[in-house]
Amino acid sequence: MQISQQIIGQLRRKRLFIASIVAALVLILTLTFRYLEEKKRIEQQSQQFASNAIQRFDRLFSPLDVAANNTVGLVGLKCNDIRFLLHEKISAMQTVRAILLVDKNRVYCSSVFGDQSLIFNETYPELAVDNQRMTLGVDNVLIKGSPILLLWTASSLDNRSGILQVINIELMSRYLLEPTQPWVERAVFNIGGKSLEYGNPLIENTRPAEGEVSYQQSSLRYPFTIILYGPAPTQLALLSLPSQLPLALLLSLLTGYIVWLATANRMSFSWQIGYGLSAHEFMVYCQPLIDSRTGNCDGIELLLRWHNSRQGWIPPDLFIPLAERHNLIAPLTRFVLNETVRHLPQLPHTADFHIAINVAASHFHNQAIIDDLQKIWWPANPLPRLVVELTERDALPLMDQSVVAQLQQSGIRVAIDDFGTGHSSLSYLKTLSPDVLKLDKIFTAAIGTDAINATVTDMVISLAQRLHIRLVAEGVETAEQASYLRQRGVDTLQGYYYARPMPLEAFPAWLAQHQASLPE
Repeated sequence: MQISQQIIGQLRRKRLFIASIVAALVLILTLTFRYLEEKKRIEQQSQQFASNAIQRFDRLFSPLDVAANNTVGLVGLKCNDIRFLLHEKISAMQTVRAILLVDKNRVYCSSVFGDQSLIFNETYPELAVDNQRMTLGVDNVLIKGSPILLLWTASSLDNRSGILQVINIELMSRYLLEPTQPWVERAVFNIGGKSLEYGNPLIENTRPAEGEVSYQQSSLRYPFTIILYGPAPTQLALLSLPSQLPLALLLSLLTGYIVWLATANRMSFSWQIGYGLSAHEFMVYCQPLIDSRTGNCDGIELLLRWHNSRQGWIPPDLFIPLAERHNLIAPLTRFVLNETVRHLPQLPHTADFHIAINVAASHFHNQAIIDDLQKIWWPANPLPRLVVELTERDALPLMDQSVVAQLQQSGIRVAIDDFGTGHSSLSYLKTLSPDVLKLDKIFTAAIGTDAINATVTDMVISLAQRLHIRLVAEGVETAEQASYLRQRGVDTLQGYYYARPMPLEAFPAWLAQHQASLPE
């Protein structure tokens, strides 16, 4: 029972280990998936922010382009004649502070101050020389120190004539670059290396702070770039994991519980037995039965052995009761019968030789043992006699006792195994009329050591002889025990003194050696 509980405990621990591993993997995979999903979402939010900002700036610059193209026809006209028209255009565009007219590399007219005389390529080299359409600068005339954007629209191929619009970029940036926490902490409008950051009125280069990453996206219509600074998406995604933990933990526990239930059959001992049969892990052993008078081997008892690839050798005292409990004992008995039939050519071809197999009481229900013998044993036309040893782990119902009578009528002997240890041994003598009694090894072991059990041994021997029932003594391990039982007329002896259980294939060689050792 202790070994049984130990192996069952090992199976349960293995099930728990597998369920725990699966639950842990589900937890890790769920959190990893949520982490990657959140990281991707943050990156998409940053990209979307930059795209939206660029689209808004493009929409604001587009009317200014149209207005410049409509005004370019005024280039070359006298400033006093067109100044009023320039004021009208500025009033229609709230973001434009001033309009400057440039003709032949000379800034000659301002909507604010009227006539001007500035060299264009010296005053605005980025626009005239580098052929840029936009540049950031500082207003030193109207609102001194405030950032402005110069939008240049050329009207000549040499880029020395055109319209120059002075735009209030600070107002636009406040409206269009407001950061979206937490993935965007700083938003920057950049042209040609000059930057205007949201909330900072200074035109200066910007750099990411410690722990920040940058992302930039350029306009396809105008020469400006939106640069975003903020925490790394990996950092923000990690910070979001604690909020994902309850759901991930619940999912992992549920998955682990499902795995625990799903492995209930596969990891159970009954499944192990079924798998062992299909995987040929079971082997049929035999132990010789010795005639006490002649010393000849007149039969064998078939024993089932199991070498589990996962647990090693499993004792019969463990798996046989469990197989009976889970209704798997009949398949094991069928396996023994099939293996015996397969090895019949190597066994003695004589009716005096008998083969004993253990059959549980449950195998007698609904004549199952009769059906199996008709399918497996009798079609082989065996010469050795079959002895069915009835174990006493289960009580045999009255309705199944008729099956015993059918077996005896068919020439099969019926034996009561482990006689003297079960609760119904004496009642079986009356109801079953067995042909053989097998004296349990605890009584054999008591010979010469335990006076009480030795007395019981003598009583069982005497009872069997009076009822004319053959008696087999199990567990004979010493010459003293063999001599004691032989003197008291026990018919057959079985035990380590003569031979240990051996594979069925090894029996012919043992039998030949045993017969050679007998005195003539």
